[in-house]
Amino acid sequence: MKKVVLISLILSLSMIGFSQTHVYGPKEARNHAVEMVRIDNALDMGNNEVLPANVTDWPPEEDFVGYTIYDWQTNAGGLEGRIHLYEDGTIGAVYTYGLNSPSYADRGTGYNYFDGNDWINEVNGSPPNPVLDRIEDQRCGWPSYAPYGENGEINVAHTGGNDGLIISKRDTKGEGDWTTTFLVGPSGHEDLLFPRLATGGVNNSVLYVISVTASSAFGGTAYEGLDGAFLFSKSLDGGESWEIENQILDGLSESDGYTAFNQDSYEIQADGDNVVIVVGDSWSDLILMKSADAGESWEKTIIWDGPYSDWSGEPTDTFYTAQGLHCFDVDNNGMVHVAFGINRALSVDGSAQSYFPGVDGIGYWNESRPTFSDDINALNPYGHPDSELEDDYSLIAWAQDVDNDGVINITWDNLAGYNCGISSQPQIEVDDNDNIYIVFSSVTEEPNGPNPPENQSYRRLWIRASGFGGDSWGGFRNLTEDLAHIFDECVYPSMATNSDDNLYLIYQTDAVPGSGAIGNTELTDNYIRFMKIDKADIPLDIDENKMLLSQNDVSQNFPNPFSENSTVVVNLKEKANLSLEVVNVTGQKVYEVRTGNANAGTNRMIIDGSKLSPGIYFYTVKAGDSSVTKKMIVE
Repeated sequence: MKKVVLISLILSLSMIGFSQTHVYGPKEARNHAVEMVRIDNALDMGNNEVLPANVTDWPPEEDFVGYTIYDWQTNAGGLEGRIHLYEDGTIGAVYTYGLNSPSYADRGTGYNYFDGNDWINEVNGSPPNPVLDRIEDQRCGWPSYAPYGENGEINVAHTGGNDGLIISKRDTKGEGDWTTTFLVGPSGHEDLLFPRLATGGVNNSVLYVISVTASSAFGGTAYEGLDGAFLFSKSLDGGESWEIENQILDGLSESDGYTAFNQDSYEIQADGDNVVIVVGDSWSDLILMKSADAGESWEKTIIWDGPYSDWSGEPTDTFYTAQGLHCFDVDNNGMVHVAFGINRALSVDGSAQSYFPGVDGIGYWNESRPTFSDDINALNPYGHPDSELEDDYSLIAWAQDVDNDGVINITWDNLAGYNCGISSQPQIEVDDNDNIYIVFSSVTEEPNGPNPPENQSYRRLWIRASGFGGDSWGGFRNLTEDLAHIFDECVYPSMATNSDDNLYLIYQTDAVPGSGAIGNTELTDNYIRFMKIDKADIPLDIDENKMLLSQNDVSQNFPNPFSENSTVVVNLKEKANLSLEVVNVTGQKVYEVRTGNANAGTNRMIIDGSKLSPGIYFYTVKAGDSSVTKKMIVE
């Protein structure tokens, strides 16, 4: 009877979205700490909003593309690099596969390919058989996939041994034999783990690989003073030889104040000679590394300054963090946009590291904005006076109040362990129009309450979008609200960082929350699903007509850098109070221009550089309830 009521209530909520009212989850859930699991086998929206009238096919189109019993797709880290959309409309997708528990000697990279009409690995319409398209012939895991050459593809995974990383490539995507090379770690640290790769240069001919050395948690020892060193490598011939091999980047060494980098907590993208990396988690910083010369030199930005980035084993305060579950994309102007899971961290005795599965929130940052400080509440998503987060601006996602009773009906013992908070595992795509799309997995309060094993709540996939450079966001949409997913745990989304009229992603479902691979639930069938999302079905703002400013309405100041005067051109959609504020890198307001009630159309605002000391600043132009922030340099 309970399931019948649940089904009927879900049907009644079908085609309903959610607005932006932020309701916090219960304190008892967000204050419960759990020790982090590291293994190599190893809050709400009220005020319902009806979907736009043009939505005729919801939820999005889906296919099965993979099957696995092994269900631990990431060690609390990012999931970029599992799917790629090619310009000809074909798609490649990978995932960690394994059927033979408990040792999973068959673990490897499951692979599938969409040839423009069908996924090549389909057996009589049933879920795919990974054995048919398993890439490697030895035990490995945690793949990362990219285009290679004029029409080929390449994948990297770790072997968990002295072979290091196994790199598989072929000249024609979707067909032919894979050829194999290896990238082994430094002497005495051959076991490289949890790789990511990207390809750049002409015709994606240059290969970039990032990974970590095995830390003590994985049976390794410290390398160059780091218990888990973050390493960068570059190859011009697909891994046959290495122009840069196992390099600790300037800014990420022991001498820079770091003691460790944890597994999976990094992503990489490349375009021509431009290479971008985001790396970090609760126990380091959240760091942006950019190279304009194919990885030869790097510019470092600390997005979030972790208060315990030099942690070496001592009791700590409880502090809010940017977790290792983060992602990024680069817009048409080369600006990086980052989404990151928010949590709390704690070390009670100086040995184990703990996280708080009941903490909820996903943060957002781009290069036009000030960075976050090392205050222990800088990333507090619950309205703390020291928080540097702002709803619908830098705090962009949280759990939804599905039944609209003003309460998030989730308790800490409803939460299956994924080393993350209630809303996490974000993925981001910035399209050719600089619209931003965020997909994330969130523990979802169901009508009448779900009842999977151990009474744990299911995770669903949600999406949110911004057509205003991240300055405002549309309503939330449940991507997995239909009856096909009524008893599905929906986790580990990986979205292609390119798109057309649609967004493309893969993710994992099974009937039981938690991971059987790490023993916190029973082993079950897990399916890797492909989802195609029509962008027209995703609102870019709650009410686009109320937005007086977008990123394109506020110019970059010119000249920049400058020492005397610099001009900002503002195009107002209608008459409004207009102002410009300048803050330094610590967020302190140091300069202000107010023009009062400005007319619609073009307005010029002058910044007097003689009033400012040399350095980096951020200026925010405000009109009504709209604002746009950009970076400037005073010489």
